[in-house]
Amino acid sequence: MHPKSEPEQITDLSRLKAFTNPLRMQLYRSLYAAGTATASQLAEQVGQTPSLVSYHLRKLAEHGFVAEAGGRSSDGRERWWRVASEEGWGFRSSDFAGTPEGAAAVGTVTRAIHDTRIAQYRAYLDRTGAWGKAWTDAAFSSEWILDLTPAELAEMNDELEAVARRWRERGKAAQAAGATESREHVSVHLYGFPSRP
Repeated sequence: MHPKSEPEQITDLSRLKAFTNPLRMQLYRSLYAAGTATASQLAEQVGQTPSLVSYHLRKLAEHGFVAEAGGRSSDGRERWWRVASEEGWGFRSSDFAGTPEGAAAVGTVTRAIHDTRIAQYRAYLDRTGAWGKAWTDAAFSSEWILDLTPAELAEMNDELEAVARRWRERGKAAQAAGATESREHVSVHLYGFPSRP
């Protein structure tokens, strides 16, 4: 059994602020999904110039979020990139709440993450018919109203992350074994937050 890997917890404000730029967040997400890509490939995906994408990839690399993927270029002219950690990253709002600048960065990054997830789900809804019955029957959207303590909510988060990690590893292993038929990227968005009706 593999040791439990955790997403890197960002505690440095300058690193968090790197993601206040929406293009950087989009590039990171695209690169995470692709595994490796060049600035030109990513530029095509996000509708920007390769030079602008290269600039933002270098900024993400300065903050340790992406790194060069060695051994991919056949002629050495084009740099290949990858995310620095397959486990991704996270942050706790409370680590930045002590200053107005920190609170503003948390708000900007959190809203951008949320907006990106909403846009992704809307794009799926707009093209539901194109996915076919098997995918539309398998897709889900659920909401539960639970009565929990903060400790119980944190415990539930740990359990849900363990489930997601298990399924991610299962998908990677199947893909590595050549089982790629009908395999697509699947986005799973789970939220848990206090609410007073």
